[in-house]
Amino acid sequence: METAVKTTWKIDPTHSEVQFKIRHLVISTVTGQFSEFEGSLESESSDFSDATFHFSAKVASISTNNTDRDTHLRSADFFDAENHPELQFHSTRVEKSGDDYTIHGDMTIKGVTHPLTLKAELGGVADDPYGQTKAGFEITGKINRKDFGLTWSAVTETGGVVVSDEVKLIANVQFVKQA
Repeated sequence: METAVKTTWKIDPTHSEVQFKIRHLVISTVTGQFSEFEGSLESESSDFSDATFHFSAKVASISTNNTDRDTHLRSADFFDAENHPELQFHSTRVEKSGDDYTIHGDMTIKGVTHPLTLKAELGGVADDPYGQTKAGFEITGKINRKDFGLTWSAVTETGGVVVSDEVKLIANVQFVKQA
């Protein structure tokens, strides 16, 4: 009887991006990203059906291409990067259907943890020119920012909301199989 071996895969940050999108004034979408992040998956199966995902991002690395807004997002009004330097996700269960996965887990932002369900699509597994085996996923989800204590809000003169509560999460990540 052959024993399954747990394989660890780590995110290749140079071939990955972690973004979010949020509605601004209800009429347009602002995109942001985290430039410093790390993550891994562990799996005994070659199809990742039993995978465990771990992810963290440095809050101070947030960028929306606007210095003033980024400073505000790092402040206590939003992420409070000084007291809560990382956000984290840890999966608890994975369901596989074809090349699609549903990843259940716990997201922690600003010291608050809530369950989160993400959708993932396996782009494939391939060897790069350097002999490394890589797996690519597109992972998406949604959170309500207020669930995590990101409660800052403002209202326009006409009564409109400046920032929506719903935040879309999008991660395109390449994992490198570890020896």
